[in-house]
Amino acid sequence: MRSKLTTSLTSILFLMITTFILYGCGQNSNNAADRKNDPLKGKITISGAFALYPLTVKWSEEFRKIHPNVTINVSAGGAGKGMADALSRMVDLGMYSKEVSPEEKAKGAWTVAVAKDAVLPTINAENPVLKELKIHGLTKEKLASIFLSGNMQTWGGLTGTKSTVTVQPFTRSDACGASEMWAKYLGQKKQEDLLGLGVNGDPGVADAVRKNPSGIGYNNLNFIYDMQSRKVYNGLDVVPIDINENGIIDPAENFYATLDDVMKAIKDGKYPSPPARDLYFVAAGKPTDKTVLAFLQWVLTEGQKYLTEAGYVTVSEEKLKAGLAQVN
Repeated sequence: MRSKLTTSLTSILFLMITTFILYGCGQNSNNAADRKNDPLKGKITISGAFALYPLTVKWSEEFRKIHPNVTINVSAGGAGKGMADALSRMVDLGMYSKEVSPEEKAKGAWTVAVAKDAVLPTINAENPVLKELKIHGLTKEKLASIFLSGNMQTWGGLTGTKSTVTVQPFTRSDACGASEMWAKYLGQKKQEDLLGLGVNGDPGVADAVRKNPSGIGYNNLNFIYDMQSRKVYNGLDVVPIDINENGIIDPAENFYATLDDVMKAIKDGKYPSPPARDLYFVAAGKPTDKTVLAFLQWVLTEGQKYLTEAGYVTVSEEKLKAGLAQVN
């Protein structure tokens, strides 16, 4: 029998490599009377970052309960695809999980911050030095030695134990915000600076780490924690980061047990940024379609109440107000 994680990741990956189309079949609110009485209608197309995909799907479902005449197509493929699709006007909105570059702005990229999450280092739950990692964690310098140096590492060498198991790093092969945020945290600027076995997408990295006891990768919260139990998926675990580099995971650094704990740490600024980061919708200039604008306005107001349930943190009040001003 496949594990809960494998089943979950397989389902997520299937949705992401296809297009998630919300027609609202079977919803009580989508009866003929509702469709007739609601003047808002049209189609919204969205693609891009895996990080924002689960929340965007949730938003789309809830928005269509209010506006049954609106069809929303959502597909994932990485932040790079989201920006490219938005700038080429292949989609109305791109999901983007890193800061927009000056070059992208020069090409007409328009952005609005809609949520916040973080990238965490992930390991196999059967890691040979799991006990030591939970007590001492890894410093940024040691994480950089895994993903940047190109030197063969052993788990014993990283933790001062006798383990001779070679570390197998996994990185993303698709253009994505998670990799760039992880690279920036480790002191570099580009995804291409990260070394390791390339795997496509967040579900792919999580599954690769789960299958390899010597593996280490990095993932967005939605691909580490189960949304129902709020605990780490079976087969995975999180490497605590020794932020103050004192050789031990202090109580103030020990916030990975549940999704809600780590979300609070992100909100309070205890988890570093990067790899915590804002998530954006992007477009080729300010959208003019009234249906798209209505959706964005709803996301920045009523839609914010779904963030905690979906495993995300709200951006600052100032950014929400700025986003509303842009949309209005």
